[in-house]
Amino acid sequence: MSDALDRSTRLSLLKEPLVKKLCEVLDKSSNKGWRRLGEIVANDRRFRVSPDDMEMCSLKVLQLEGSPSRTLLRLMGDRGCTAGHLLDYLQTLGNSEALQCLKPSALQILIQPQSVALISGHNLRLSCHAVGKSPVQYQWFKSKEEVPNSFYSDLVISPVYLKDAGFYICRVNCGGTFEFSQWVQVDVLNVSVSCGQGYHSLEGRLKLVIQPQSQRTYVGETLQMECGAVGRPIPRYQWHRNGAPVPNATRRKLAIPHSTQDHAGRYRCEISSSTERMWTNEVDVAIDDVYAIGGVLGSSEFLLNNVPEQLYATDKVALLIGNLSYQNHPRLKAPMVDVYDLTNLLRQLNFQVVSLLDLTESEMRNAVDEFLSLLHKGVYGLLYYAGHGYENYGNSFMVPVDAPSPYRSANCLCVQSILKLMQEKETGLNVFLLDMCRKRNIHDDSAPNIVLRVTANIVFGYATCQDAEAFELSSSGLTNGVFVKFLKRRLLDDEKITVVLDRVAEDMGQFDATKGKQALEIRSSLSDRRALTDPILPGDSADLAHARSLQWAKAHELPESMCLNFDCGAQIKLGFAAEFSNVLVIYTHIVKKPEDMSFLQAHVTDFSQDLDVDPKEMNRETPEETGIYLLSSNLPQHCLYTRVSSLQKLREELVFTVCLQGTFTAMDDESVHWTKSVDIGKPLIARLDLNRAVRRNSCLQTCMMPHSPSHSPCHSPGPEHHHHHHCGSPQDHNRLLPQGHYLDVHEHQGAVGVCGDSLYVGQSHSEAACDSSCGLSSSPGRLSVPIEATDDIHELQTVFINSLQLQQQ
Repeated sequence: MSDALDRSTRLSLLKEPLVKKLCEVLDKSSNKGWRRLGEIVANDRRFRVSPDDMEMCSLKVLQLEGSPSRTLLRLMGDRGCTAGHLLDYLQTLGNSEALQCLKPSALQILIQPQSVALISGHNLRLSCHAVGKSPVQYQWFKSKEEVPNSFYSDLVISPVYLKDAGFYICRVNCGGTFEFSQWVQVDVLNVSVSCGQGYHSLEGRLKLVIQPQSQRTYVGETLQMECGAVGRPIPRYQWHRNGAPVPNATRRKLAIPHSTQDHAGRYRCEISSSTERMWTNEVDVAIDDVYAIGGVLGSSEFLLNNVPEQLYATDKVALLIGNLSYQNHPRLKAPMVDVYDLTNLLRQLNFQVVSLLDLTESEMRNAVDEFLSLLHKGVYGLLYYAGHGYENYGNSFMVPVDAPSPYRSANCLCVQSILKLMQEKETGLNVFLLDMCRKRNIHDDSAPNIVLRVTANIVFGYATCQDAEAFELSSSGLTNGVFVKFLKRRLLDDEKITVVLDRVAEDMGQFDATKGKQALEIRSSLSDRRALTDPILPGDSADLAHARSLQWAKAHELPESMCLNFDCGAQIKLGFAAEFSNVLVIYTHIVKKPEDMSFLQAHVTDFSQDLDVDPKEMNRETPEETGIYLLSSNLPQHCLYTRVSSLQKLREELVFTVCLQGTFTAMDDESVHWTKSVDIGKPLIARLDLNRAVRRNSCLQTCMMPHSPSHSPCHSPGPEHHHHHHCGSPQDHNRLLPQGHYLDVHEHQGAVGVCGDSLYVGQSHSEAACDSSCGLSSSPGRLSVPIEATDDIHELQTVFINSLQLQQQ
């Protein structure tokens, strides 16, 4: 380790090849191996290793390929041990071979390629970046064959086809030495266009694109089922039958030759990555005995006459809006987490999703207008809103973040008006999930007469009953609101949407924290068994639908990552990720630092005044420091991070400056600066120009209601209204409860509302806070071999590396 930064590296972040080599050295050494290392560490109070720990390490020799050294290093890493500490211990140990493993080599691979699953027709990009004491050269291989013209750090295949699937590796040469990257697997799925929309927004996340289908076959025939997901890293699969894992069924395609009636049942597949897990639909498989139902002809007639009707969507689109940073009303917390979780779940159901935070009135209207433009006959449309709201005379109103105090219908969006416009598109299913209060707004006496068509396709899921509040859980961390806390457990169920919501209502009814205060209300005119899991079958207007989908897909387009070269010889990688459709994450990573520089750092600055970028939270060393909580486990490490919000306000291309600050060893710590201007166009939702003037032929006509002549918007609410959250003052509210009890919830999403600590009303509910924490977790180390065909790839890797090394000799 050549400098302080290297010494501070946590053991858990050491590269897998280095750890493997070090463990091999320590495992085989008798008097200077892992056991003596453990004794040295045991004398250090900071990372003391107990005799029980040492015994646990020693038991690893009983396991196939078990490594006591790896277990010891993992224990040390969990207790905060760094590479610098390990170097000191190895110096004391006197194991020169182990020390050599940690010394920087003349050639280091800094960025390893990652396995990926993607859709045929998309662009494949594999990245490998290395640094050496002299210029480095790259050569990519597919299996044992060189990929033609692949002499760059990035391997790009555009577009990618089924024939390009396979295993890839990169050889990096520097002078007389060379290193190989880790093996990666590329899985290419053949999926229709409608299923593959929005894929570009899923870098680092999974998207389910192939669902298994119910089927009926005969005894003795091969049962074949398929599912598939795209994402990076490549997904893992495990098939289940009747709730139990199917042995050795760990690939996308399940094949059971010579099936018997014992193989019948309900099947689904669990798909997972290092940070995510999802399930496919559960489907029925029937295995018929041909002779038992009158021969082949008879069974064919039986099947034709008994196939259940399958309902389809011609497309699935969703708009999710979470308003939390209100200008004139109490701020909320849960909408950000709720929108994020529902976005990921709906994408697993093949919905095209746009997720937006903190929209003004005009931005909300334009977003709804874009959403409506995607709707046509047979489409499943879903709109979820979390934020402040109210309900007057049976009409529900969503409150934008710039609504005045007090607000009335003219400042808000009317849900029923949007529904009316949706119905005119002859949609197959209209689902509104409204996570807001439904108290009456005493400052609004307007009573719009909105007549909805009599069609059996509307489903309302109200987070609370009429004239009641919705709640969000109180926690210092990131938690869901009460509604989404239970909704996300059921949303992927292959059931009629009203059945799903009924079960959510039952779950909410058992939640002690809000029992008697918040209950889900469901309104429906749905007669068919329509479910969010229904497959997509494009209708007669498929070409038109595709054209409209391309417009919606603009909201998912991320800028390409780029490398910036500076005159001093430094190279900076600039990367991008999407937290929401209007929230961009920018990160900078130093991939090459000149040897004569003792310090180097790259940060971004000079953003448009239209954007919400807090200078105090820019260019931080951890995602959490800059407010990036939900994506933190999926971002690369050792970068500087900046979160750019409110992209919908961007009027021109996004131009900013990358500033490189460095110190040369020979210049007595005098700092030197270099700058480059970067133009990344209009990323994500900025492409849809939601900041434009509201279109007069859009939802404005039916969403905007006139002010009541008896109430002027200049009137401010009285004290009772402002502090009362439409249910009594905080003092009255607490007076209804036993003294000394705290439920650890607070009121959420009211027409005006208060969300302060004074509204805590019961006993601490640690289960609620823990269970709705969004599943944030640290990402484990990357696998060095592909997920599928692990045994095969071990053999392939050994043969391949040996053959190439012989060629080099």
